[in-house]
Amino acid sequence: MRFNGLFLLVLFLIVGDGEARRGRGRGRTKSKFQIGLPITGKYRDPESDQYYNNQNGAKIILASHFDYEYVLGHKIAFLCVARGNPRPHITWYKDGSEIFSHLYLNIHEWRIGTDKVKSKLEIDPATQMDAGLYECTADNMYSIDRRSFKTDFSIAFD
Repeated sequence: MRFNGLFLLVLFLIVGDGEARRGRGRGRTKSKFQIGLPITGKYRDPESDQYYNNQNGAKIILASHFDYEYVLGHKIAFLCVARGNPRPHITWYKDGSEIFSHLYLNIHEWRIGTDKVKSKLEIDPATQMDAGLYECTADNMYSIDRRSFKTDFSIAFD
C-alpha cells in the first residue's frame, strides 16, 4: 500500500511531536521534546543549562524539505546550512549509517565567513536503493543539531 506525500504530511502533523508545525528549517526550537533535555524541561543546575543552551553551539539554520519524492534516474539534492563558533562540521547519514562520496554521490561543502558552513548532498542518477531516511548533523564543541529528510521514488512514464 502506498500513500502520497500530502497524506503522509497530514498524518505527521496529526501524530507527530508538533515540530513540523513550527517549521523544521527555520532554526532550533526550545521544545522539551528535543534529544537530551530532561522530561521536566529543566536542567538540574545552571551550569548544565548554560552548557546545553550555549549561544555558540551548532545550529542548523537552513535545511531541505522533510519529505521528498524523486524520479528514478534523476538527481536528488539535499542542502544543510549550519552556524556556530567554532564553525560546525556537517556529517551526512542514510538510514543511520554515515555516508561518504562515491561515483554517483557527491558531498560539496562551502565555508562561509568564520562561523557558517553549507553542505550539499547530490545523488545522480537516483536509483531505488537511494530511497530512505537521510540526516545531516552539525556539531561543534558545544552542541549537536540534526535534520532528517525522507525520500521515496516514483516512476516517470513518457
